[in-house]
Amino acid sequence: MNVDKFAQQIYSQIESLCQLGNAPECQEMLPIALTNLGIVSEELQLTVDELQRQNEELLATRTALELQVRRYQELFDFAPDGYIVIDKSGKIEEANRAAAELFNVPQRFLVGKPLIIFVAEDERQALYSKLMQLQQGQSLEWVVNLCPRNQEPIKVVLTVAIVTGNAGNNSKMQVCIRQVNAVQDQPCPEQIEQEETSNGDRRKYVYLKGELIPLKPQMIWQVDQGIVKLSTLSETGEEVVVGLAGPGMPFGVELTSLHTYQATALSQVQLLCYSFNELAASPLLAAQVLPRINQRLRQSEALLAIFGQRRVKDRFEQLLQLLKQEIGQPTERGIRLSVRFTHQELAEACSTTRVTVTRLLGKLQDEGKISMDAKNHIILKEQSLFDRLPARDIYTV
Repeated sequence: MNVDKFAQQIYSQIESLCQLGNAPECQEMLPIALTNLGIVSEELQLTVDELQRQNEELLATRTALELQVRRYQELFDFAPDGYIVIDKSGKIEEANRAAAELFNVPQRFLVGKPLIIFVAEDERQALYSKLMQLQQGQSLEWVVNLCPRNQEPIKVVLTVAIVTGNAGNNSKMQVCIRQVNAVQDQPCPEQIEQEETSNGDRRKYVYLKGELIPLKPQMIWQVDQGIVKLSTLSETGEEVVVGLAGPGMPFGVELTSLHTYQATALSQVQLLCYSFNELAASPLLAAQVLPRINQRLRQSEALLAIFGQRRVKDRFEQLLQLLKQEIGQPTERGIRLSVRFTHQELAEACSTTRVTVTRLLGKLQDEGKISMDAKNHIILKEQSLFDRLPARDIYTV
């Protein structure tokens, strides 16, 4: 009920009574006015009772919510892993006790401090650039050297995800911090979208296109199906492709000296996971994996040769030649690349811009040297300019 409406009715009745009291000829109408005033008063009292009941319910709901918030705050505060919440500029807004112990700084003094100052100096720019590029729905796993106050650096795994605010804005990030020693003996992480298939007794992990593949210390991934893009960041924060891991190829932080290293599924992929100790202790397993490491080395040399070309056109053509040999599938129309690359991904792979790649692709299509299938996969013609360069000059399996 509308309290203001009833209050207005009461004022009207009182005003009427006052007018009746000053008009002797209307004395007979006074009982009627008093009766109406009584009815309005009863309705107003019912409204007050209803509002009081609703207020009690709101107070009970508020108390329950405060208890729930306090419960979740305690879960956050006493979690075994370090957790912090940072704003879009990278400053810490919340930190739990485990994080305070890792940073060797009291909780209350962590608030307002930039996360970057606790990261090794030579890794700060790369991590900051990656955090700024993180979008809604994405997550980031990164191995960095954490520098606690007045202590020696320790290697940790940062898991970062966007936290959606009340207004739907993506202004905060939640960061889980785990010491490497705490995760070395754990099994490989599982994705929500995951299947288990048989390859002896070894599990296969499935990641969908575009998903970041977590890279754990002492763990080595091996591609069973699909293609994985391996990349790092330049000093300007731009992504640089350092490899494409196809079926049989291994990758992981133990196989690189790069401080910043990321693996992204270019298609749905199935992966096998080995511990580094397991690989070292099994001659049979090592015999299966080591030749593929050699293949990765040759591929890296081919990419270095491509990056050494001064002309963008030459870099792009040699990149297509490499992709043709790596992931090409013979069809009636030519060699089809099994992965559909965006123009931006091709641009990052040959250090140019998306606009330039679009122009080069259009020119090659006009010349009849490439075509696209119904799903926008690139098809290289059997007899094209790419065949004028012998395969051994670009990449040899």
